[in-house]
Amino acid sequence: MKINTALVLLCSQLIFVSCKKDDKKPVQDQPAIVKDSVKTATTEEEIDFKNFNIYNVSTIQRKDLMDTFISVSDIYNGKDAIPADFLKKQKEVPFEKMAYIELDAPYRKKVLDGIHVAENDFLYLYNYETNKLQKIPVNKLKAVAYLSPYIIEGTEVDAESYMVGFQVDTQKGTDIFDRYMNVIAYFGSKNPFIENKMKMIKWEKAGSDIQKKYFSGSTLKYGGTYQYKYENLTYYIQDLLEEYGPQERKLVVIDDHNQKIFEKTFTIEDGAEFTPLEKMPNEETNYYAQWTGRLFKGKAPVVFNFITPSFGCHTITFLDKEKTELTINCDNRH
Repeated sequence: MKINTALVLLCSQLIFVSCKKDDKKPVQDQPAIVKDSVKTATTEEEIDFKNFNIYNVSTIQRKDLMDTFISVSDIYNGKDAIPADFLKKQKEVPFEKMAYIELDAPYRKKVLDGIHVAENDFLYLYNYETNKLQKIPVNKLKAVAYLSPYIIEGTEVDAESYMVGFQVDTQKGTDIFDRYMNVIAYFGSKNPFIENKMKMIKWEKAGSDIQKKYFSGSTLKYGGTYQYKYENLTYYIQDLLEEYGPQERKLVVIDDHNQKIFEKTFTIEDGAEFTPLEKMPNEETNYYAQWTGRLFKGKAPVVFNFITPSFGCHTITFLDKEKTELTINCDNRH
């Protein structure tokens, strides 16, 4: 028995993964904007967030090739995405040939219709670390399907065994992995991203007065208190500990008028872990960093990557009064 093609899910920290597809919910319609305290894009630039979906970029090994791939199976879960005749012949063809399918025009149309994307739309790939935006016509993308890496040889394969989506790139070598490390993807007619406004959070220790002012009253043991400045906002974060480490992580955001404009408590469950608050020793990438800034046109600033989920995908939190969250679709299944 051998495991299918290796799959590395890239989260733009955002590396964003889910077993429970029912947990993935699109962003709420028109999340509230914190006015005056938080700088946002102009009304003319606002993006319609109805049926708005963003995606993680994955890297899949296919023999000596490394493919970059965007799975849309979290949104399109139709059972008719894979040709029925192909599935019927699975006992007659090598397992390796079952692992990868290029979808022809009728099946490609089913996928595009299922995610409400047109051939004349674009794929926008935004690397928020390097501030590089790539725009690719949808009609230039290859519609493909890969077997889930958890399907082993000898298992009967059906349509739901496949991750369906679009191939972005393919090459030999692993350099492609780093290229898409901090990238999120969007399909549509307009670019939703604000460029060059995201920052990696570099936490510094805060004084004991901050702990008393904003985080008093917990029954848990107090860990470190840290701070970070972004434009007119100051972020404070407090670790609250149990015997084996952080149990809660509280975030408070203050504006330049010393008014509290946002607060949230992060907790872990279902095997999730807190993401370290700074880059791990000897780590060459910023995978472990938290990020903040203005990411989407017409919306409040965001923060993300405080928690690494085991079941579920990473979420982006808006600094608005509703604490709106946007899930990054990542097709995590295991």
